[in-house]
Amino acid sequence: MSYPGYPPSGGYPAFPGYPPTGQESVYPPAGQYSYPTVPGGYPPAGGGTYPAAPPSAGYPGVAGYPALGGYPAPGGYPGAPQAGGMPPYPGAPTGPGFGVPPTGPGFGGYTQTPAQSYAGGGPAQISGYPGGQAPSPMPGPPAAMVQCTQGTIQAAPNFDAGRDAEILRKAMKGFGTDEQAIINVVANRSSDQRQKIKAAFKTMYGKDLIKDLKSELSGNVEELILALFMPSTYYDAWSLRHAMKGAGTQERVLIEILCTRTNQEIREIVNCYKSEFGRDIEQDIRADTSGHFERLLISMCQGNRDENQTVDYQKAQEDAQRLYQAGEGKLGTDESCFNMVLASRSFPQLKATVEAYSKIANRDLLSSIDREFSGNVERGLKAILQCALNRPAFFAERLYYSMKGAGTDDSTLIRIIVTRSEIDLVQIKQMFTQMYQKTLATMIASDTSGDYRRLLLAIVGQ
Repeated sequence: MSYPGYPPSGGYPAFPGYPPTGQESVYPPAGQYSYPTVPGGYPPAGGGTYPAAPPSAGYPGVAGYPALGGYPAPGGYPGAPQAGGMPPYPGAPTGPGFGVPPTGPGFGGYTQTPAQSYAGGGPAQISGYPGGQAPSPMPGPPAAMVQCTQGTIQAAPNFDAGRDAEILRKAMKGFGTDEQAIINVVANRSSDQRQKIKAAFKTMYGKDLIKDLKSELSGNVEELILALFMPSTYYDAWSLRHAMKGAGTQERVLIEILCTRTNQEIREIVNCYKSEFGRDIEQDIRADTSGHFERLLISMCQGNRDENQTVDYQKAQEDAQRLYQAGEGKLGTDESCFNMVLASRSFPQLKATVEAYSKIANRDLLSSIDREFSGNVERGLKAILQCALNRPAFFAERLYYSMKGAGTDDSTLIRIIVTRSEIDLVQIKQMFTQMYQKTLATMIASDTSGDYRRLLLAIVGQ
């Protein structure tokens, strides 16, 4: 097995001290310089063909290989350190299928047991990950690719708010409603464009678009369309308010929003909650939750997580040791230590801490949290770690369980599809397929019906 496209025709690239002077144009004998043995030998220098890049079983969120020239360049991915990861050059990978995949800090992977190779193999078993599996073979994009996210909804080109307002007016005017015309507009406009359509509708007709839509629609399709017309910050604040309003509390909604948003998003949500509902979100959380879960949510509400993308590996080692001593390494659990580390460290820093922890404790941090915590605080801490390791996988799992089994948790399905539609729904779809061996669209189609199904599928795409 060789890296696709490597070495280039004409010989090996000039890695320091390799190959030996005088042997630049020939392949080394099998087994020399750590190159794996390949049946039939390597293709002759300057000719032959190399295996094609594998399909999207490579890195989630990217069709085929990441756009980094194939496999990691010498030194790994840009910004990805070597610790526990790619073997250092000079010398090529050691072992069939390129050996153990990089699981070191800077690579977005769960701790894998047993180790999987790059070249195929089934899903890695992740003992601490709900559902028991991470996608094959490398769960999570490298640190350098964290920002390579994509929504299924893009701003429509040649957008005309007045024309769209007119289409919606005609769709609702007279007897009956043209739901397909409404779907065609709302599923193909960005959130900002939908706000402009609302304003144009009121200017043109002196009527409130949302009230008209509510009078024409009902059930889940009404909830979905109204969610699409809410500004994203308002929708998050509205969802949090409804999760704590009245009898009972929907703790999973609080976790899903407060444990996954950026600092700026959280601060905007907190301000919106105050201005739109006239309430203090911290007071509502204190009134509706208690104990360590309450403290974790209050920490999240501050929006003060370190967002420096540079990883301090010494601190990661210290944090890992601290977490071990606060949990597995003692009788009882020091919950405040877990709260402090998971609520304040940046996501890249947490990845490094997870890797260091697995070496200290001989167990991954997710499974340690399973053992040390229970209930909502356990779910909250694990949500933070899962987002640090692979955010699309976290949302893919939430979507799966919203539809699995009898009945559908439509509010969760709607909320995730709407809130991620312009951020990373493309990556969530790809993770969903890898984790559950079926497409998100297939599961939605089998679990929903009518205009509700048509609108969901229009947003998700095939």
